Order: sequence, then C-alpha cells, then structure tokens
Amino acid sequence: MEEGEVSVEPQSQSVLSTAAQPIYRRVSIGRAPIQVREDESGILHMQALEPLSPLPQRLLDRLVHWASICPEKTFIAARQQGGEWRHISYAQMLQSTRAIAQSLLGYGLSAERPLVILSGNDLEHIQLAFGAMYAGIPYCPVSPAYSLLSKDLAKLRHIVDLLQPGLVFAADAQPFQRAIETLLADSVPLIFTQGRLAGRPCVSFDSLLSEPGGAEADVAFRATGPDSIAKFLFTSGSTKLPKAVPTTQRMLCANQQMLLQTFPVFGEEPPVLVDWLPWNHTFGGSHNVGIVLYNGGSFYLDDGKPTAQGFAETLRNLKEISPTAYLTVPKGWEELTRALENDGELRERFFSRITLFFFAAAGLSQSIWDRLDRVAEAHCGERVRMMAGLGMTEAAPSCTFTTGPLSMAGYIGLPAPGCEVKLVPVDGKLEGCFRGPHVMAGYWRNPEQNAEAFDAQGYFRSGDALKLVDVNNPQLGLMFDGRIAEDFKLSSGVFVSVGPLRNRAVLAGGLYVQDVVVAAPDRECLGLLVFPRLADCRTLAGLARDASDAQVLAAAPVRNWFSHWLHRLNDEATGNATRLQWIALLVEPPSIDLGEITDKGSLNQRAVLQWRAAKVDALYRGEDDSLIYDGNGL
Repeated sequence: MEEGEVSVEPQSQSVLSTAAQPIYRRVSIGRAPIQVREDESGILHMQALEPLSPLPQRLLDRLVHWASICPEKTFIAARQQGGEWRHISYAQMLQSTRAIAQSLLGYGLSAERPLVILSGNDLEHIQLAFGAMYAGIPYCPVSPAYSLLSKDLAKLRHIVDLLQPGLVFAADAQPFQRAIETLLADSVPLIFTQGRLAGRPCVSFDSLLSEPGGAEADVAFRATGPDSIAKFLFTSGSTKLPKAVPTTQRMLCANQQMLLQTFPVFGEEPPVLVDWLPWNHTFGGSHNVGIVLYNGGSFYLDDGKPTAQGFAETLRNLKEISPTAYLTVPKGWEELTRALENDGELRERFFSRITLFFFAAAGLSQSIWDRLDRVAEAHCGERVRMMAGLGMTEAAPSCTFTTGPLSMAGYIGLPAPGCEVKLVPVDGKLEGCFRGPHVMAGYWRNPEQNAEAFDAQGYFRSGDALKLVDVNNPQLGLMFDGRIAEDFKLSSGVFVSVGPLRNRAVLAGGLYVQDVVVAAPDRECLGLLVFPRLADCRTLAGLARDASDAQVLAAAPVRNWFSHWLHRLNDEATGNATRLQWIALLVEPPSIDLGEITDKGSLNQRAVLQWRAAKVDALYRGEDDSLIYDGNGL
C-alpha cells in the first residue's frame, strides 16, 4: 500500500494472557518458522525458512489457466443500472482481454507512453487493464479524486508530466473534461465508455472489442515476462507529490504466491470477494483482485464505500453475496460491525461462508475488533480470525503477515515466504528494510529518491519503525512502532515517538475520534490536533439538526467528553514525551489537494502540520477557541 500503508496499531494488551483461549473458525493459515540472525554490525535479519514456490511468468497466465479449467465460472461481476449483476466469466474475460490487446497495439504504447486510467473501478476498467497487460503495455490507474475533487489538479499534473501518457481512458467524458482539457495535449487519444469531447480524438470502449484478438496479441503476450512492467502505481504517503512505482509481473506474481503459501485456504476453496477498494491503490488493485485471479475465485465489485452515504450499497451487496473472505480498511470494519450488531439478516448471510478477515491501510481500533469478535461468537459460536500485516506500494504490497501466535492491535507478525527483513537502528528506533522478488527495483524517473530508498545491500528502506514483540523470542514476530519520519524532538531535546502516541489516542477515542496529529517539533510541550467524527459528535451534542459543525464541536457535552478523554490519555503518560498539554478539535477536514489525506483515508502528519502552521502557532499562544486543556490545567 502506501509507504507503510498497511501499518497497524501499537501493542494495546499484554502478550501473555491467562484468559481462556477463544475458539476460532477453522481455516488453513500457514506459519513458516523464521530464521533470525544478527550480522557483524549488530543488525537483525529475519526471513521465513519456507522458500517461495516457483512463480508464473506473468500474472495473466492464471487467466489463461482458469479460462481453460473453468471457462463458465464468474471471474468478476458488477451491478448494472437496473440493479442486476452483470457477470463476466473467465472465458469471456480472456476473450475481451485478447481483443482489447489487439486494439491497443495500434496506438504505439510503451513504458514511455503508457495507458492512463482516470476513472474508478468498473468492468471496463479491469478489461482495459488486462488488455494492456496482455499486450505488454504498462497502464496506470489514477485516483479519480485527482481529477474530480482536486481544485488545482497538482497531483494529476505531476503524474501526466512524469508518465507522458499515450492513451487515456475515463468511464464518462463529461466529469473528466476539465482535467483532460487542462492537462492533456489535444493529440492524446481518448477512450470513453460514454460521451466524447469535441475536438479531441475519441473512441468508444466498445470499439476496442469490435474485432477478436489475433496472433499479434498472443505474440505480444508471449513476449512479456517477469521483468515486464505491468502497471505504474503512485504512492500517496509521506511526500506532497506521489512517486511512481513500476510494478512488474514478477512483483505481482511473487506477492500472490506469498499470499497463497501464507493462506492455503485460498487454494482449497476459490475465494469469493465483495470488494470496494480502489484499484489505483495496491491493496485493492494488486492484492485483492490478484487473490481472486490467482486462485480461480469470483470478484463482486462493490460500488459502496465506508461512508454515511455509501455504506448502504455495501450492505445491499453483502445481503446478496456471501464472501469467503472480507478485506477492508478500518473504517469499513467500523461500519460493518455496527451493521452486524443490528441486522440479523446481514449476520446470517455474511457469516455463512466467511473464513477470514483482513484489514489494512491504517490501524484497527481494538474496541471495534472486540465488538466484531463478540458478534461472531454470538452468531457462530466462534470467532473469525482477523489478519493484518505490513505492506506498501513498493512491495506489491505484502512483506509480513500476522501468522504468529498473537492476535492484537499493533502486531504485524512474521516475514512472508520470499521476503527478507532487516531491522536497522535509526534515531533510537529500528527501521524495517525489505528485499525480495516482490520489491520494486526503483521509482520511475527518480534517481535521487532511489539513492535514498535503498541501502548498499539492495534492501528497500520503508521508513516504518518496527520492534520485536519479545527480544528474547524473535519467533513471536514484530510490532509496528510508528513512522520514523514523523518522530521529532521537543525544544528540551526530549524525543517524541509519534506513532505509539497517536495510535493510543485513536484507540481511546472510540466513537468520537477519527484521527489525530501530534504537534509539534521544537516546541516546549505536546499538543494534539483532532479530526473528530462529526456525525457521532453531532449526536452527542444534542443540538438542532441545522447546527453548524463549529457549533457541534463547541457544545458542552462534546467539549466535556474530549476533556475527559484528554485526562485519560495523560493518566497513562510517563513524561514530557507522552503528556499532552492541550488538544484542539478541527472543523475543517483534511485536504486531499494539500496532501493531508489520501482518497483512501490515510493521514499525512507532516502535511497537516505544514499547511496548518498558522493555527498551530495560535494554539501554542493560547489564542484559539478550539483549545481544550487537561482538567488539571497547565
């Protein structure tokens, strides 16, 4: 996912417990023993003893395989306007893939002039992506928000300048007209599912399917191999402008083989996924789509999102399709847990075939995790195992999985087969560095960044701080310990470890805290910028429905709750590096244009502090009405 995107929260419970062991639904999960060694520099190296099995040459070799083995089986399905599901079988997918590949060969595309996809998940998107891969043409799925929500189009401009696309696709011409006409030369050909732009060379998506795929497409496919670039994915993590990750066929295949060896259940029963995650991110587009394709499963495209407006569609889909595994971000688990607690029909359908849960992209609140366990135990008499790990766009994405003996927030587990992990001391922490066939060779056209990103042994420096669960028993695995770049010192020289402090605050925030930013470097004390869950705060405030967000956050019940929350956090403080002098409730949500947040909800701490520097200054001067001090005062 993004740099450190699958990072999870720090340890929130004791590793050792005297409580009765819970009962879990049976599922095949691998747990390869790991080899741990310390080199002459005192650096710790970890890797699974189980080797990675031989890989396909190309990811779409699996499409060819399944089209032969189970041609009529649904590969992917999506709802149409009337609400009915449109299914594409493996045989149909291979047929359209070959036809599109044949059409794309006429555009003279390459890594220097790739296909760029501006719109989000749909059946045309995935067929076009597969057609490009079959033809040996790299493609790049771009966050639709960069075109539709951004005011200055800065990130999209950067992507266009870097990639120099030779062909651009969008589902509908009209919504993307501003971005296209602002940034693309008139000569760049365009593909639309519907609509067209006057004065531009446009073709319809359907026209790509007008002729069947022929020998030229098959020759192009056979000419691709492990080193061929399948797609470019852009990070959206710790820097303002995203970096392009050339994702090769070897990276995609290695990651899927890692997943299969870690989760043999995928090979025992072809996975059925109901999934909304955007394909411009590695979790949705590489990890989840790949799980289905690699193992001959079925993918049901969910047009919902874990938002107040969008989650009803997810629930509608989950009441029709019973997944065998469910993978989503923590916000999705929050919404789903609340729905499962209150909807018996949903529980019956959802738990009927489920074998495995997985979360990524941010930390899952322990309270949500516990509530989900209680729902499963009440309905099924057993829990369903929740898995997580550590991954990043640069590793396609997986590096570790929580296959060790522990199940808790913050645990990222053990190295996946084929992944070498190195823990290198940096500023008082241990940076996780990774090497293997799933790791990129370098960012696209970014030699300066590449020089910083890799060490002399070819390990990718993730910027994630990791630590052993137990230094005396490395076989227990690893915990996430924050992002090294986020850490800072107070003016007193005291070092502040941001990740654990931030995640402790979110864990304790329950219903009312969406995320927080720890402030601030070189100050005399710590403060906390809080992005509240405004809908839940509105309920707590008890004001009229037309009350503004600012009025909600100024309401006495809301301020009292946050005051008590701050006091609870400080009860656990051990000194100036963990004690919070104040908090401030932010009305304005994080901005995607300014790089404060990704379209998937990952918060950029540094960008928030940079763009809200004037507010931070006012807060430290005590000149802001949003300030809340600890009940004990300063």
